[in-house]
Amino acid sequence: MSKDGPTAQRADSDEAVQLTDRQRDVLRAVIRAYVGEAAPIGSKHISHLLLQKLSSATIRATLAELSDLGLVQQPHTSAGRVPTEQGLRTFIDRLLDRRDVAEYDRRAIEYQVENAQSDAVVEVAAQVLSEQTRLLGFAVAPRLERVTLQHVSLVRLGASRVLAVLVSNTGAAYRRVIAADVDLDQRELDRVASHLSERAIGRTLGEVRDALRREAAALRREADRLLRWALELGARAVAPQDEDVDIVVATRLAVLDQPEFRDPRRIREVLETLETKERLAEIVDAMLADGGVQVALGGEMGDPALSHCALVATRYGDELAPLGAVGVIGPSRMDYSRVIPLVAFCSRVITDKLLA
Repeated sequence: MSKDGPTAQRADSDEAVQLTDRQRDVLRAVIRAYVGEAAPIGSKHISHLLLQKLSSATIRATLAELSDLGLVQQPHTSAGRVPTEQGLRTFIDRLLDRRDVAEYDRRAIEYQVENAQSDAVVEVAAQVLSEQTRLLGFAVAPRLERVTLQHVSLVRLGASRVLAVLVSNTGAAYRRVIAADVDLDQRELDRVASHLSERAIGRTLGEVRDALRREAAALRREADRLLRWALELGARAVAPQDEDVDIVVATRLAVLDQPEFRDPRRIREVLETLETKERLAEIVDAMLADGGVQVALGGEMGDPALSHCALVATRYGDELAPLGAVGVIGPSRMDYSRVIPLVAFCSRVITDKLLA
């Protein structure tokens, strides 16, 4: 996760303390058991998970060392240990063994995404991730500035207003209401739209703007009135605008299975934060600055409501020109070795669907 964004507050794992083999094994065992149990893990439980058998005394001593390093903690005097956020970060960055995506999961994601309508791909992807992980799946839809265009339609709304419908290569339709200084009837608008579509196919919004600008500069004074208005309306239709972030968060019921979210107050705070889409987009943009699949843990996201959560996300689309992002949000006690590959695989399937 990048340190440049507003959510980046963690130390680089390369600067983290060096662990002995025994400390790494015990920390890995604590976290793996904690993922399944959602409860403090005792030395007896840990001993069953270690390949190299250690005595209870040695395990307790190692746990004490890990506590001193800030990687595990003891919620109560008589309880076992749970990983701290620093311990989870160390595990994710340095100890995690990622599993291959199971055949069942591959088929479920491929079937649902590949059979989705083009304009519903991100919504379907968010839902299938939620179903496969039992977490909150989400997807950031492609922004208009990032897609290439396939078609332009213009619809007369009144004497001075026109609805511009820009259809992207992904099948998504973007609607903009633009001002018209001259009242054109629908037949004239259709001719204007045809002219614009010819120049828009296969181009991004910025490229269309440049093309229209060059054409307008070369336009002769005696040029056809409709051509002049085609260029003028076209320029307004593709003008830069502040776009609302379109983030789809899947059905919330799945995450209620998680013990951490059985507290009504806690889940309400999380869901209220996710309703603020600009905040979620800010977190995602900051954590994905470096590309690849990234994990943000509670304190790294800078939002108290997400202090017990983790977010796993990656971008989809062309590596040099990503379209959006996809991922999951859930308790920091999630199975990262399974979730990270699932998110990466879902991203590839979305990319193949949208860019095919």
